[in-house]
Amino acid sequence: MTEQSQKIVALVDGSLYSASVCDHAAWVALRTGAPVELIHVLGRREAADTHDHSGAIRLGARSALLEELAALDAQRAKLVSHRGRAILEDAQAILDRAGVPDSATRLRHGDIVEAVAELEGDARVIMIGKRGEAADFAKGHLGSNLERIVRASHKPVFVAARAFRPIAKVLVAYDGGVSAMKAVDHIARSPLFQGLAIHVVTVGAATAEAKKGLEDAEAMLRAAGIEAETSILPGQPETALATLVEEAGFDMLVMGAYGHSRIRSLIIGSTTTAMIRSCKVPVLLMR
Repeated sequence: MTEQSQKIVALVDGSLYSASVCDHAAWVALRTGAPVELIHVLGRREAADTHDHSGAIRLGARSALLEELAALDAQRAKLVSHRGRAILEDAQAILDRAGVPDSATRLRHGDIVEAVAELEGDARVIMIGKRGEAADFAKGHLGSNLERIVRASHKPVFVAARAFRPIAKVLVAYDGGVSAMKAVDHIARSPLFQGLAIHVVTVGAATAEAKKGLEDAEAMLRAAGIEAETSILPGQPETALATLVEEAGFDMLVMGAYGHSRIRSLIIGSTTTAMIRSCKVPVLLMR
């Protein structure tokens, strides 16, 4: 399967971030020629309520109430399904307006991580909003589904910021780890990054190893026709990267999901939340 034929899996939930997910998916699709599959997952808790709410009611009234509850459950399940389809229709309308030629929608039932695991085999990237439906009520927290998907997915995960803006400058966090090297290789091979300004940065001490790693990354990108800048920043990754993104006006951050330095803790430790939350731009996490 060629990279161009691999689909973009965009997860939409009707939250404030869904439109941004669609806008970013359209941007990726138009630059790569990849088709988009819009997915809305109805969680198990959204299925019909099977609990017995009748309590200690006498037999005749209890039977009538059970029938009424069953009818309400069926109606609720139907409404939830209609809502899911409406979310997908709105999402596809955004792609249509952006001129994406190849898109499809799919309504799934069950756990979102299980759904992604089934769908990601022929995907080039999984796209999800930074926060979910409770975005306005939990601004200090990332969506729980985001963290679960980042941990479980074997494909790159694109975390959309609250609103889309044109992407021209890309910051690449490079620690010399396997996933960081894969990130640079991905940038070199993908049409998504052609013509963009790329800056590769290592956070930490300016050791000979760090300098050599940046030289290798720069050479790989140069061979692909991408002229990248490189630099080494002092400090801790979670604060230095976010500050650089803000002050230098970067439009996207690319980083490995795993590494052999402190950047490893950004994804598999509690610093995940601080890093992604502090960046007001989309983050592409490479595995």
